[in-house]
Amino acid sequence: MWNISELPNKLNIDLTRLHDLLVYDPHAPMIFSSGIFLWLFAAFIVFYLLLQRRTTARLMFVTLFSYYFYYKSSGTYFFLLAIVTVSDFLIARLMAHATAHWLRKTWVFLSLTINLGLLCYFKYTNFLGDFFASLTGGTFTAMDIFLPVGISFFTFQSLSYTIDVYRKEITPLTNLLDYAFYVSFFPQLVAGPIVRARDFIPQIRRPLFVSGEMFGRGVFLIVSGLFKKAVISDYISINFVERIFDNPTLYSGVENLMGVYGYALQIYCDFSGYSDMAIGIALLLGFHFNMNFDSPYKSASITEFWRRWHISLSSWLRDYLYISLGGNRKGKIRQYANLIITMFLGGLWHGASWNFVFWGMLHGVALAAHKFWMGITGRKKGERSHGIRRFFGIVITFHFVCFCWIFFRNADFSTSLDMLRQIFTTFRPGLFPQLVGGYWEVFALMGLGFFLHFVPDSWEHACSKAVVRLPLVGKALLLVAMVYLVIQMKSSEIQPFIYFQF
Repeated sequence: MWNISELPNKLNIDLTRLHDLLVYDPHAPMIFSSGIFLWLFAAFIVFYLLLQRRTTARLMFVTLFSYYFYYKSSGTYFFLLAIVTVSDFLIARLMAHATAHWLRKTWVFLSLTINLGLLCYFKYTNFLGDFFASLTGGTFTAMDIFLPVGISFFTFQSLSYTIDVYRKEITPLTNLLDYAFYVSFFPQLVAGPIVRARDFIPQIRRPLFVSGEMFGRGVFLIVSGLFKKAVISDYISINFVERIFDNPTLYSGVENLMGVYGYALQIYCDFSGYSDMAIGIALLLGFHFNMNFDSPYKSASITEFWRRWHISLSSWLRDYLYISLGGNRKGKIRQYANLIITMFLGGLWHGASWNFVFWGMLHGVALAAHKFWMGITGRKKGERSHGIRRFFGIVITFHFVCFCWIFFRNADFSTSLDMLRQIFTTFRPGLFPQLVGGYWEVFALMGLGFFLHFVPDSWEHACSKAVVRLPLVGKALLLVAMVYLVIQMKSSEIQPFIYFQF
């Protein structure tokens, strides 16, 4: 018989490698498309199913796994998640018992201070320090501050809870575990979507149920998300887009323009692919998230674009910032100013850089201009254009968004201007065939990516229904095949740490 202490030797388990895989690695934070997550999630599902009839134990298990997931993404900074969770849970409880309006305002102000204070310290200290130093003529030495992954998402998500309690739109939870589960739920923890408490909390203690439609839809979203994120986005980024954006002056205008198109597809596939995986994983666990991306490059106006792009963020900015500023209730001029301020802050939310601020301002001005144009032409809110008018609207909107992506992607304005200069002064269209020949794999993936993006919505629904109709074995094989493809593509990231000796 085997002695348990001899098991590692019998299986040839490399304990050092296993340890390295399970602890936080700042050079390889865990995300859905990483090999280690795929293995851990397989083990997680086994325990999750064993606890399906024990609700409290299951919630505790998922919460602990979520904290471990965040530890693998940001190291010991998972304590920030606990601070936000406990403080907002207690604040909401105190707010619910407060009868005086001024006291309720005080509690919600405290929640804003804690959440935005953490966000400002970790994300904007150096940016603001440098800004104020430039205004006063002084000097500022940048501090070595680590930016925890996902802090922008979980602070906004927790804030939506306390603000909704303040507005008396929801009643506060009485169980800290339930709130910890809501804030830390790992599918949406580090990259969204931003899930509203009013949508998620009613699902927490429902009996675990995953229908065949939910399972099939979840598999479809995970597979499509993995394909978008790990195949299209990562490949074209490493093999083409990064080269162009790192040294735009070394390339002709046509190469720079293709690089911009490539980045437009890359960032969409990156963000929406991760969201698709989050929504799909949540469905496999019995939870529903709202759609977060809806083919945004099909938009015929900038207003429509923001109804389709990162829907959870744009709706959060609308409901908690734009409306709080007055929305459209205080006249047209104030409405235009509110749109610009909202997008200014939305740009800053994406990162502590003037490039993000400028990107947000461009979108804010464009939104205000579109509202102004709708007022002149008498078009109603939500009215869709058709035919040739819609076609040109899509072309113009797409290229405006691509223009803005240049400033979003580049680290400084000079590089953005260099790229624009190359596009408008040294275009050289004759190089296009040579470019496609040299990067045919990249252009094949770009063509496939844009094709899949612009196909009719009915095609996607048909594919989703086809996956739903597959037998369980077929769904499992489809998922395993995509996971195998991703692991093969990332073979340098995760090496086997266990093998059997016969």
